[in-house]
Amino acid sequence: MPEKNVSSRNSVETKVIKAAFLLARQIGWEHVTLKDISEEAGISLSEMREHFEDKIDILVQYNKQLDKKVLGNIGGEGEPVKDRLFEILMDRFDLLNEDREALKVILKSFKYDPKQVLFSWPHLCRSMSWIMEAVGEDTRGIKGAIKVAGLSGVYLKTLKTWVEDDSADMAATMATLDKTLKTADDWVNRIPI
Repeated sequence: MPEKNVSSRNSVETKVIKAAFLLARQIGWEHVTLKDISEEAGISLSEMREHFEDKIDILVQYNKQLDKKVLGNIGGEGEPVKDRLFEILMDRFDLLNEDREALKVILKSFKYDPKQVLFSWPHLCRSMSWIMEAVGEDTRGIKGAIKVAGLSGVYLKTLKTWVEDDSADMAATMATLDKTLKTADDWVNRIPI
């Protein structure tokens, strides 16, 4: 794809995500329409449609952007997998802090519209699969699927803590992540596959 098209696509996606998050903070995610987002972003609905299927797709694109940033910062080769996962996921939570208020509103709306959770689950698992691959963990087969599902569960449990953790150092978030990673690691090591 020519560089201009990639740049244009990224520009539209960034505008839409920023507009969606601004509106989520202002009026609540459940009240935000695609038309509202296109108007706030200053683009036509038809142009927005070229890039996004629906509101969930906006969150999916945001998630992909997070993945790209997190995967671009991975280091720590030679460290234990659990420690590397801890660092990567904390990097992800640091990035989430940049959009904290909007994300809290969006996550709260999931309670009232459970289909959003169902539609989001495969995308979360995909992100966790990329992270597992980045630390050298095999994600193939049954054991790989269990690892990915387990890391997704770890992430969701930690996300719940992160929503409530208003501290600058994210101490509660780090404690939850450390504890749940250890528990998940213990369970995975018991799998006889």
